[in-house]
Amino acid sequence: MVVVGLDRLQAGEVNVIKIELNGEPYEAEAGLTISALLVDLGLADKRVAVEYNLEILPKSEHPQTELRAADRVEIVHAIGGG
Repeated sequence: MVVVGLDRLQAGEVNVIKIELNGEPYEAEAGLTISALLVDLGLADKRVAVEYNLEILPKSEHPQTELRAADRVEIVHAIGGG
């Protein structure tokens, strides 16, 4: 389990929610967007597909889609080859 913004959490500055990320429990800051989550995971400039609560989420919706408690997020990283 990963805590996003642990220093801010310890300072009591954020609310933490529990979500499911790629089938595993994950703690994140309440209101964190999908875009911010991808930045935190080091995937912001990678080719990924995001499934949000069982539906594919278009990249254009990543910046305004905020995480809420019990959300289910699956991130698939595209790997090229040949």
